[in-house]
Amino acid sequence: MADLPLAALLPRGSAVAADGRLSVGGCDVGELAERFGTPAYLVAEDDLRSRAREMVAALAGHPGGGEVVFASKAFPCTAVYRLFAEEGLGCDVASGGELFMALAAGFPPERIYLHGNAKSEAEIVAALAAAVGHIVVDSADDLDKLERLAERDQDVLLRVTPGVEADTHHAVATGHAGSKFGVRLSDAPAAIARIEASRHLRLRGLHMHIGSQLFDLEPYRAGLAALASLGSFPVVDAGGGLAATYLTDDPAPAPEVWVAGILAAVSELMGEGVRVVIEPGRALVAAGCVTVYRVETVKRNASTWVAVDGGMSDNLRPMLYDARYEAVIADRVHLTGGERCRVAGKHCESGDVIVAEAHLPDPRPGDLLVTPATGAYVHAMANNYNGVPRPPVVFCSDGSARAVVRRETYEDLLVRDA
Repeated sequence: MADLPLAALLPRGSAVAADGRLSVGGCDVGELAERFGTPAYLVAEDDLRSRAREMVAALAGHPGGGEVVFASKAFPCTAVYRLFAEEGLGCDVASGGELFMALAAGFPPERIYLHGNAKSEAEIVAALAAAVGHIVVDSADDLDKLERLAERDQDVLLRVTPGVEADTHHAVATGHAGSKFGVRLSDAPAAIARIEASRHLRLRGLHMHIGSQLFDLEPYRAGLAALASLGSFPVVDAGGGLAATYLTDDPAPAPEVWVAGILAAVSELMGEGVRVVIEPGRALVAAGCVTVYRVETVKRNASTWVAVDGGMSDNLRPMLYDARYEAVIADRVHLTGGERCRVAGKHCESGDVIVAEAHLPDPRPGDLLVTPATGAYVHAMANNYNGVPRPPVVFCSDGSARAVVRRETYEDLLVRDA
C-alpha cells in the first residue's frame, strides 16, 4: 500500500496555510500554544464526533441491532465522555473512577458497561447502585461478589478468553490463552451454568476482547467462532482493538471495513438475529488529537537531538510499547524532508524519546513541534515524573478553543500531601 500523506495523520478539518502554519479545528496552533502554553493536547472536537457517527452508521444495518460502546480508558476526560454521550454511544468503564467520570459527564447508567479483571467490592457496589446496564463478568471471583452484593436483577455479559493470538505488542494482547482477562473457553460452560442459576444475575450474552492496535480482521473471526461453540445467546460483544493510523507508512483499516467483517462473522457463525456490541476506543480518539511542544534545545552528537518541554510525563506510550509517532514543526508543515532527528523529552531517563526518527527542517530552540495521533492512551497515562505538571486538554471547533482540562500547577503537586 502506498504511503499516506502526512495530512492523513492530522485531525479531520486541519489545515496548513500557504506559509506552513498548522491549524486544528480552525485554530492556529501557534496561537493556541501562546494562549494555553506547552505541552498541550489539542483536540478537534468535530473529528471525534464524525468518527462516532461513522461507527454508528456502520453498525446500523445489522438485522439484530447493536451498540457502539466507547472504550473510555483510551481518553478518560469528562468532556470526551460528554461528547460521546451526546452522540448516543454506550460507555465501557474499567474502574470506579471511570464510572464516576462517565456518570458525572451525563452518560445514562443503562448505557454503561463495567469491565475489569480485578473489580473491588466498592466498584461493584457503585455499579449496582448506579444501575449500570451491564457488568462484564471476568472471573469466578466476580461471580462470588456479584451474587453476594446484587439485591435486584442485573444484566451481565461473560468475558471469555477465546485463545486467539493477535499480531500486536505483547502488552496489549488480551485474547491469548495466558491472558489475565476473562475465563478460559474450557471453563466458560460452568460459568454460564452458574450465572443462569443465579437469583439476580441475568446472562445476556458473551464478551471477548483479543487485543489492541489490530490491523488484521481474521483474529476476530477466530474469536467469534470460539464463542459460537458455547451456544446461542442474544448478545455478543466483540470488544474493540481496531488500529489507528500513527505513521504515514502504516495505514489502519477503515472502521466500516472492521465493522462489516465483524457483522459478517457474527451472521455466519451465530445468526443474523444476534445483537452485536463493539467497543472502539483508540479508533475513535487517537487521530483527533495532536500534542504541541516547544523545542528547548537542539544538540548534535552521534544523533541530532531535538529536546522538547514534555516527554514521558505526557506520552508514556513510546516507552511502554515502543509506540511510534511522526513529528512536524507547526509553522513549517509545508516543508518536506529535513534533518534526521530524534525527538527527546526533558526527563532524566535515556529512554525518554518521543519520536525515534523524525525528519525536521532546520529545527531550532523556540520552534513548536507537533506529534499527531495522540488522542488515545496519552492523556490517560499522563503522570508527574520529575515533578512535571500534566498538560491541559484543549477542545477546538469552528475557530474557537477552550480548555476542558486545565493545566496542572506546581501547587497541585502538593494537594494530596499530608
